[in-house]
Amino acid sequence: MGILGILLGLALLVGLAFRGWSVLGLAPVAALIAAAFAGEPLLAHWTQTFMGSAAGFIAQFFPLFLLGALFGKLMDDSGSVSAIAQLMTDKLGPKRAILAVVLAGALVTYGGVSLFVAMFVIAPMGQALFRAANIPNRLLPGAVMLGTATFTMSALPGSPAIQNAIPMPFFGTTPFAAPGLGFIAAGIMFAFGMWWLSRAETRARRVGEGFGGPKGPIAAAAHDPIVRERATTSNSFDPAEMERGSHSAQLPGAFIALLPLMVVMAVNLLMSLVVLPRIDTGFLADPRWGDTSIASVGGVWSVIVALSVAIVVLYVFNRGRLKSLRETVDAGLNASALPVISVASLVGFGAVVAALPAFAMVRDWVLSLDGGPLVGLAIATNVLSALTGSASGGLTIALSTLGETYMALAASYGIDPALMHRVAVIGSGSLDSLPHNGAVVTLLAVCGATHKESYRDIVMCGIVGALLALIAVIVLGSVFGSF
Repeated sequence: MGILGILLGLALLVGLAFRGWSVLGLAPVAALIAAAFAGEPLLAHWTQTFMGSAAGFIAQFFPLFLLGALFGKLMDDSGSVSAIAQLMTDKLGPKRAILAVVLAGALVTYGGVSLFVAMFVIAPMGQALFRAANIPNRLLPGAVMLGTATFTMSALPGSPAIQNAIPMPFFGTTPFAAPGLGFIAAGIMFAFGMWWLSRAETRARRVGEGFGGPKGPIAAAAHDPIVRERATTSNSFDPAEMERGSHSAQLPGAFIALLPLMVVMAVNLLMSLVVLPRIDTGFLADPRWGDTSIASVGGVWSVIVALSVAIVVLYVFNRGRLKSLRETVDAGLNASALPVISVASLVGFGAVVAALPAFAMVRDWVLSLDGGPLVGLAIATNVLSALTGSASGGLTIALSTLGETYMALAASYGIDPALMHRVAVIGSGSLDSLPHNGAVVTLLAVCGATHKESYRDIVMCGIVGALLALIAVIVLGSVFGSF
């Protein structure tokens, strides 16, 4: 009965979330259904297990959601994201329209701009390029997905994406975990995605297929309540806040636009590899600070400082373009609230499931899979991210329920935690891109495309390429270790 309850809870959560119901109510109801079938105390699980775990997630990661959303909104309203997109357009032009879209998305998201902020700016730029080059609009979602939600989110070392931050407290790693393997994985995702999209463009030209897209950019997606509900469980920015504030009519120069992104990367690297390792953090072992260690909090601290410094630099160089600073700041801060609570609710659901006696059977099955801890971890993160439609939610559930077990297994197998970190992050960013994923739904709406037209390209760029990279990382990590 316990397993049946877990399956029914998952079915309710996935099914109704796909139909646009808020995960804030679905997650506790699904958790209580699972607990009821197991004969467990319902109120205790809701107030102690569910809320305790959800609150713990917010305590750990809310600063990253808060600063990341604020940074993204400031980048957008200052015109910096548009300036970077325009730079790629000018340098590469319509003849390399697909590459321009991919690189523009990669630049801004690797520099710390939220996926959804990037989508709402890159997609209209991409439509203009695709129209000029007469490339089918149906290929645009795949190009935007490749640039914004693949290698910059899960593979490139130092990425400030929340998915790259979640494993750090569990494994005691930094944002730069397994950098060599991360670059290899990123290269595989980029190369495979570009090969697929270039091949699709060539075939379209051969049969005379033109742009065929909407006459103008699609702006209604930010106001669609179903899009909003799905989007806020899969990333760190609430689309409803996109239209608040005031967008600068004057774009900054290329250097000014890129400077905050470079600051994020540089400060993140400096904090992770130079500053934090050299300061005395023994005080963290005091109960006053949660009896923790720098290994558990250092990675999050690095990203917090990097985003904070970048926000200050961004304001200093763009204060004249931020005409409605208070409204922009309010919108950025508010944009973080619903996403962090939505993901925390998914984490609470996972905590209740993990506390049920029947979950021991699930854990034993996962740990018995052939291939060792790396394969088991990859499967666990893929499956949970697919079910929740959220890379961050699935990754947190996997690590909060199985993280300690995998760390113990890694120690017995002699596996570097950095390798576990990279496998977990890439695994979470593979099967999460199923049709009900919030990023997929939002991207299609913003591009004016449908699942029927464009989802195949999203699968190839966002799922197949990521799975190939994941296999390569597991094989190379098993043979050569972490590097």
